[in-house]
Amino acid sequence: MKRFSPLAISLTLASAPCVFINSARAEEPAEAGSLPTVSVTAEDSSGSTYRARSSNIAGFGDTPLLDTPASVAVVTEAQWKDQQARLLSDVIKNDASVGENYAPVGYYENISVRGFPLDLASGYRINGLSVVGEQNIALENKEQVEIVKGLSGLQGGVVNAGGLVNYVTKRPADVRSVMLGTDSNGSRYVSTDLGTLFGDRKQFGLRVNAAHEDINSYVNNSNGYRDFASIAANWDITSTAHLQFNIEYQKKAQKSVAGYQLLGGKTVPSNVSPSTMLSPQSWVQPVRIDSLNMNTRFDVELNDNWSAYVNVGRSRAVIDDYLAFPYGSNVATSFSPTFAANGDFDVYDYRSPDDTRRNDEGQAVLQGNFNTGFIKHSLTAGLSMSRRVVDKSDGISIPVGSDNIYAATPAVLPAATDPIPASYRNLDSRQQAIFFTDRVQFSDRWQVLAGGRQVWLKEKTYNSTGVTTRDTDRNQFLPQLALIFKPQANMSLYGSYAETLSMGTSAAFWESNYPTTLPPSVARQLEAGFKYDWSKDLSFTSAIFRMKKAYEYPQPDASGTTFTYVQQGKETHTGIELGASGNVTKQLRLVASMAFIQARADGTGTAAYDGKQAINVPRVRSAVYADYALAAVPGLNLQGSWLYSGSKAATRDGSATVPAYHIFNAGLRYQTRMSGHPTTVRLTVDNIFDKRYWKDTGESLGDSYLHLGAPRLARLTVQYDF
Repeated sequence: MKRFSPLAISLTLASAPCVFINSARAEEPAEAGSLPTVSVTAEDSSGSTYRARSSNIAGFGDTPLLDTPASVAVVTEAQWKDQQARLLSDVIKNDASVGENYAPVGYYENISVRGFPLDLASGYRINGLSVVGEQNIALENKEQVEIVKGLSGLQGGVVNAGGLVNYVTKRPADVRSVMLGTDSNGSRYVSTDLGTLFGDRKQFGLRVNAAHEDINSYVNNSNGYRDFASIAANWDITSTAHLQFNIEYQKKAQKSVAGYQLLGGKTVPSNVSPSTMLSPQSWVQPVRIDSLNMNTRFDVELNDNWSAYVNVGRSRAVIDDYLAFPYGSNVATSFSPTFAANGDFDVYDYRSPDDTRRNDEGQAVLQGNFNTGFIKHSLTAGLSMSRRVVDKSDGISIPVGSDNIYAATPAVLPAATDPIPASYRNLDSRQQAIFFTDRVQFSDRWQVLAGGRQVWLKEKTYNSTGVTTRDTDRNQFLPQLALIFKPQANMSLYGSYAETLSMGTSAAFWESNYPTTLPPSVARQLEAGFKYDWSKDLSFTSAIFRMKKAYEYPQPDASGTTFTYVQQGKETHTGIELGASGNVTKQLRLVASMAFIQARADGTGTAAYDGKQAINVPRVRSAVYADYALAAVPGLNLQGSWLYSGSKAATRDGSATVPAYHIFNAGLRYQTRMSGHPTTVRLTVDNIFDKRYWKDTGESLGDSYLHLGAPRLARLTVQYDF
């Protein structure tokens, strides 16, 4: 097991001077120079905040969620701390419309929203700016995660139909906290959160977060470690001008766990264990991901009604990918991109070091309020420029032998000796855009939001000799329109229409037109919703939606043995979302959601695929989380959650499915004082009945994989605030 690293210890000690800059500690943290991106004001009697009241990421200005004509889920730090989340896949368990989509243990994760996978190039953001999705973004320096569900063309431009995930970073405050943790696998965790405000007007602020984690995975032979550090700084230059800076670095190394494939292309594997790693060869190295994210924002208040800001950022991830990858079968005779019917699979020595991905983005935004007669306007208008580049080699993927999923002892196979080709520029993608929204308020009851984004996309891909293999030049206007009716101050109904531009995906190597990338396509969405603040502490939401986009898939020929990757037909997702969040009573807090989604393709040219539920999209999913404060034991809260997923298709014709499952989790939080300082003990047990289930039947690079869910896991942390 790796011990606490010198890096983590040095970062923790280096941040200690922040503790002494301001010796007086406020009883509650006081924010300074807070970003207008998100305002969190709700609190409960237990001292934790689970509910956010407004969000800016939906693209309608800093507006209460009640007045936002879109489905926006917000998970706060207080909630994921109580659930002991470390990854996005832990956070999304709080929303029934969101699921995993190719999220292997030890690798970077992706998710799907309303059944559509997010775009790793543009679907993930920090403080509103796009970041490289090929990383596991740390939570230690985040105050909440916002999920925009549905089309987000106005917010992101070229982005997949599912939506966006935005991480909001913590701002400097007088805070000093350390957390220690472990779990039933023997993992170890330490983190610090140290901040201060200083200057004669408290106009300066610093906050340092650092963490180290020794990861003892539930999968054999897949342990690893993670180091993280971040700095947030504020400067209130004047009463009307504010500057903010954020930088974070993370290094993670862990052996990745490959998924299963269907047996014979038709049967879901049975009697397999989540602790088994397929083909754990001794020469395999951990997957290493080094990531750096930074952004700077300058805000200025022009007068009482107008303000502006400039926001720029860079995100970079370098991935060293080393795997003994189980994939397909019978490579020596007749290749099949699935495991054999008896459980045999081929093993590839896959190496792709120095896979570098970089996102750069800048925004300039003007926001203001004005009247035209009795009509009130809230206008947001801006410019955006972004660039994404990918530099990597073609790597090697060499078959070195075969194995079987039921083998008592894994086969010992030799490593490949082929040289790894040199790295080169694979992709250069540039976007320019102008965007606007105008919230037109006719009365206290009626509002119209009209907006759009004009996108200019230029994207080129290259081969290893520098020859351009694709040259995309696309201009597109993406409108968004919504009507809001408020029959009373605490209730709103809305209807909306939106469009987004989605990049086409690429053919897999076994398809006849590899490496073709399909052209961009426009996705469209209609949505109607209802939001009701029952009280200041409890709200209800519902939405009904229909989303359509081009259907992309490997089309079989008449023999069923040759496939061509095509864009043909439409994929339509129709659904209903229900949600409740807040304090049901003074002691009981609840976060609950349910989603019903019908995801079908039509007009595909392959009759067997028409009308079938899409891969990895359950028709029904629900999530319920409850926190109950015991009056008899002050400071003690009991927690529990129930997650349900209906069955999911594993093939496009619906011939193979994974069964539905229920997962139950339990926990407690105990707040006390040690040496006069607040101390919080958290104990959770996930999957308390040790249910075996398939969490994910998603796709990656044209192939389908099945991933088992985690077995029972107990986690313990102690947080000490001083």
